[in-house]
Amino acid sequence: MNYKLLLLSLLLFLVNSAIAKSFFKRQETEDSEVESSAAEVDGDDVNADDIEEVDSGVESEDPVEKVKEYIKGANPYLPLWEHVPDGEPKVFEYQGKKRVYIYGSHDTNRDEYCGKDQVVWSAPVEDLTDWTYHGVCYVATDGSNLYAPDVVQKGDTFYLYAAEQNGAAVYVATSKNPAGPFTDPIKTDVGFDPGVLNDDNGRIYAYWGFTRQSCAELEDDMVTIKNGTRKDNVLKHAITQWSPADGFEDPDDAFFEASSPRKVLGKYVYIYSKRYYTPQPQYGVYEDNNGFLSYKYSDEPLDNYVMGGDISFNAGELLQNDDGTRTMTYRWGNNHGSIIEVEGQWYIFYHRQTGVNEYARQAMIEPVDVAMDKNGKLFIGKITYNEEGEPISSEPVEMTSQGAHVNGLDSRKIISAGYTCHLFGGKKGGANGGEGGAYILPVYDQVDTISAPIVDITSKITAGYRYLQFGNESPSTVSVEVKALEDLVINVRVDDYQGDIIATMNLKKGDTKAQASLTKEVTGKRAIYFEFLSESDNVIAEFNLFTFDD
Repeated sequence: MNYKLLLLSLLLFLVNSAIAKSFFKRQETEDSEVESSAAEVDGDDVNADDIEEVDSGVESEDPVEKVKEYIKGANPYLPLWEHVPDGEPKVFEYQGKKRVYIYGSHDTNRDEYCGKDQVVWSAPVEDLTDWTYHGVCYVATDGSNLYAPDVVQKGDTFYLYAAEQNGAAVYVATSKNPAGPFTDPIKTDVGFDPGVLNDDNGRIYAYWGFTRQSCAELEDDMVTIKNGTRKDNVLKHAITQWSPADGFEDPDDAFFEASSPRKVLGKYVYIYSKRYYTPQPQYGVYEDNNGFLSYKYSDEPLDNYVMGGDISFNAGELLQNDDGTRTMTYRWGNNHGSIIEVEGQWYIFYHRQTGVNEYARQAMIEPVDVAMDKNGKLFIGKITYNEEGEPISSEPVEMTSQGAHVNGLDSRKIISAGYTCHLFGGKKGGANGGEGGAYILPVYDQVDTISAPIVDITSKITAGYRYLQFGNESPSTVSVEVKALEDLVINVRVDDYQGDIIATMNLKKGDTKAQASLTKEVTGKRAIYFEFLSESDNVIAEFNLFTFDD
């Protein structure tokens, strides 16, 4: 027997088998990508996990990433590549299942507000950290930009109020599925930023406006304004260069935009974006500011609204100063959203800014308290109660990194730096200016393991995360992925941006990762801050992600 020939034949067989195996494995991946793309085009539901499997491709060579999960459903609660501001949350039951659906704008233009299409995401009412992508639900009739929409259900039909032409033309489109697609649009006289309420008695009310507010009852066709029902300036409006003085302005409580009607504890609640024109030092506000979601309430749907308060402010953690004032720690910007009760808990849905303008906004969520005193006064937000349990005051809920993870983000998972709710170093201001400083870089690649890094970090910047859950046993180490542009030190602090240091990492220019042992035990639900220090006056780092290990 020719053993050399036999050995050569065996070798060739093994090589060819390996090539074939590699090819078929690659072909299966390509086929799955095609199938996923087709599903998205067809409007089928695509879970965020599915998107990750398609787009992640080759497995990471980093052993930490192989064994660890990335945190999901934090704050922002959608994947960090998604930008859906102006979110109107609605609980709808469809095919026997109750889910929270989010209808908002879609910041895909990147150089101006919103985009050419709108998409739908939803989550089961049992878990507001588990979001599913349903695809595109509507495209404008003329291909124009779509501004903030709303959706309301009547019977077995869902009505989308789509604001085309930058909000100048509102169309009503319909679907039998809350996820759409919505079709057969009809133009209505309802205006900018429409909000629609289906009252308990089946009557439909619409609310709208930009710096000037209007509302009316709709006919049964859901399109036509019922004669004699329209009312204007039920809420005092904002003073702007395009809204001349006419006696309806209120610089301390100015309606700006973002009408969202709700029925709460028997009251009609009007949620809106407020614009303050006077200093509000209790919020760290000393200039015109429209980062608030506020509310008024009434016993009737179209009139006699009385002062409520502020529910949300998207300027990050508010630092308490000794003189009673506060300091903002995040780039505020316009705000839009609403409240909804899910499984006995109320939540505020709103949005934050990323980047250096208002064109990459992201959907946020926080639990809120809702209560009414014995005189019928309604409180929404972070409520203070007296000794008898009676509500006596409220203020905006804090902006957090945890969102619907009410017990805190799992500290042992991989957490993107982009979940920060505190990005501060003495520089602050609005999303369209201010004094600049570090910011979250918007990302758009549809990969769930993608991180939104913090860039333009200079010395003394802190990035804070409220809150993480450490459990009953303290981790032993903390690891970061940081691009060191200069020599620098990172102090990890707990509970406060000036709190105890629990770890220190020294990085040399060019380093991309670092790890340090914890010098103090950390258990339970805690806030964590990363303090960046350097002798350089230049930009010193880009912060990508972090995790803790046992």
